[in-house]
Amino acid sequence: MLDPLLLLALACVGLLAGFVDAIAGGGGMLSLPALLSAGLPPVAALATNKMQSVVGTSMAVSTYWRRGFVNLSSLVPAIAATFAGSLLGAMAVSRVDTSLLNMAVPVALIAIALYFLFAPKLSDADSVSRLPFAALVPVMGFAIGFYDGIFGPGTGSFFTVGFVVLFGLGLTRATGSTKALNFTSNLAALAIFIPQGQVVWPVAAAMATGQVIGAYIGARTGIRYGATLIRPLVVIVSIALAIKLLFFR
Repeated sequence: MLDPLLLLALACVGLLAGFVDAIAGGGGMLSLPALLSAGLPPVAALATNKMQSVVGTSMAVSTYWRRGFVNLSSLVPAIAATFAGSLLGAMAVSRVDTSLLNMAVPVALIAIALYFLFAPKLSDADSVSRLPFAALVPVMGFAIGFYDGIFGPGTGSFFTVGFVVLFGLGLTRATGSTKALNFTSNLAALAIFIPQGQVVWPVAAAMATGQVIGAYIGARTGIRYGATLIRPLVVIVSIALAIKLLFFR
């Protein structure tokens, strides 16, 4: 029997993680350490984290979609590609050497932070796409989905910068589209974890309750303040993730 106070504390962590994740990604930086600190084995913590994150991300996606910041029909091929890539990544994780990612990913996250910090034209207005959206967003989805399946940290930042830099989406629309693909990649991982019995359901349910509230508030906040809030939060989250990967593995 799990301590009710522990479940309440984890629900609060889920709320905060859902809020941050709905705006800038990186909620797992808060929720996964909390699950490990609660005594869950690493694989069970990862699986439970994916489960509670899926619930929060689905709330964020629906909120951005209802407000007109996600065009789901245009993302259908990318959603399918992201699911396939993440599923393959999760299946290949035990056979892929991810040691190089321990250094490469923090460098990439710092580069993203610097871009969002200094790029002068980042706003909520769409710009001209540098690449054909319909043809190459699925390629991006597959590649980043595969990365999420085998490693994961920074997935939201990578999706967001791709939508902004390569495909010309305004920052709020990029964030909404990121949530749709991030939801998909987490769902694919759960297709592996749930049949293995790795999800600790009482913990996932408690954190998911917090996630729903946090994700809704976070998405509404992101929509209200747009690039003014999303831009600095992406910088903060990317740098924090890079520091965590470099110094607190």
